[in-house]
Amino acid sequence: MPEEALIVVDMQRDFMPGGALPVPEGDRIIPRCNRYIEEFRRRGALIVATRDWHPENHISFRENGGPWPRHCVQNTPGAEFVVELPADAVIISKATEPDKEAYSGFEGTELAEILKRNGVKRVYICGVATEYCVKATALDAVKHGFETYLLRDAVKGINPEDEGRALKELEGAGVKVLSRLWSFSTLSAGRGGG
Repeated sequence: MPEEALIVVDMQRDFMPGGALPVPEGDRIIPRCNRYIEEFRRRGALIVATRDWHPENHISFRENGGPWPRHCVQNTPGAEFVVELPADAVIISKATEPDKEAYSGFEGTELAEILKRNGVKRVYICGVATEYCVKATALDAVKHGFETYLLRDAVKGINPEDEGRALKELEGAGVKVLSRLWSFSTLSAGRGGG
């Protein structure tokens, strides 16, 4: 069984430029995320993709008193993935109940159980947005006992200052921030460059 997993966080149309809640230049990491998906799959790693999957009346929406515009509503184009996921990817839907917010892919989902059931010990994380769902997912991965790596070249934040603070917080919590995995062809088990 693979001991590693790639977690692709919230690479959805509404979080890309032109979407309802865009991450600036979020589309620039799509090719990198696709490359990581391809390479980790070739290595036999588990591929996981998290997504916001909100009901129409979700608590996070401004019209319901939340901080965000309507985004990633279930079964709408804005909720669609923008990366190339294999047919056997594990899809984790979060914030699916009207009155519950969830930034982390672990919050209110079976992600931890799925990873453990598949023998995963190390997780590598990419996606958007660095200071929100990426950070929350990485912090929870550490809390659940996984060796956790952030793929710095395949994440995007909303605000550079907030993103910088988030990266420091992650490193302080034990997340290893890799500038990139130096060579796709020479990835050794669980070890990258950085």
